[in-house]
Amino acid sequence: MRLLIAEDDPRLLKTLIHIFESNKFSVDGVTRGDDALAYAETEEYDGLILDIMMPGYDGIQVLQKLRKKKITTPALFLTARAEVEQRVEGLDAGADDYLPKPFASSELLARTRAMLRRRDNYCPDLVSFGGVSLNRSTYRLSYKEHIKALSGKEFQIMEMLLLKPHMIIPTDQFISHIWGWESAVDTSVVWVHISNLRKKISALHAPLEIRFIRGAGYVLEELP
Repeated sequence: MRLLIAEDDPRLLKTLIHIFESNKFSVDGVTRGDDALAYAETEEYDGLILDIMMPGYDGIQVLQKLRKKKITTPALFLTARAEVEQRVEGLDAGADDYLPKPFASSELLARTRAMLRRRDNYCPDLVSFGGVSLNRSTYRLSYKEHIKALSGKEFQIMEMLLLKPHMIIPTDQFISHIWGWESAVDTSVVWVHISNLRKKISALHAPLEIRFIRGAGYVLEELP
C-alpha cells in the first residue's frame, strides 16, 4: 500500500513516515499543500493523510480540488483543529475520516487500515492467486499448510504481482510505486527482492513463478 502524507511540521512528517514505513507501507511525504495536490493528482496512491493547516493550499482546498477532478483516493485529515465545525468542514470536503492531534500511533494505523478497506476498489486482507494467499495484516505468504514471512519490500512487490497476475509489471513501476519517483534505487535492488521471493515461493511448494520478460518486466504466472 502506498500513502501520501502532507504535514507542514518536518519533525512530525518524519515521525509519520517512520510509523507507516515500519508497518510495511510505502510513503511519500510533502510539507506544502500545492505539492500534495500535484502528487495526489497522479492517482498513484492508495490513501492520503492530510494536515489542514499548510502553506500553499490547505488540506481542505487540496481535497476539494481532487474531488472536483473525480479523484476518489481515500483521505484522512490529521490536524490540531478538533472543533466540530472543522471536522464537519473536512468531511464535507470529501474526507473519509478525521483524527485530531495528539494521536496514538496504534489508532492512526487502525483508522488508516479502515479507510483503505472502505475505498471504492475494496481490497480484502487476503489477496490470492493460484491457491497462494498474501495476508496484508501479518505480511505472510501461504500455500496450503506452508507459511513464509515477507520483509517489507518483498511484501510490497508480492502485493503488486498478486493484484495483477498474468500482467507484466515494468521494473521502473516497482521502483516508482515502492521507493518513490526521486529514489536513486538501482534496478538490481528489485532483482534481489524478486530472487528472495522466488526462493520463498519455492519453499512453499506453490504452483507459481515470477518470470522475467527481457525488456519488459516481471509477470506472475501459474505453473502448468
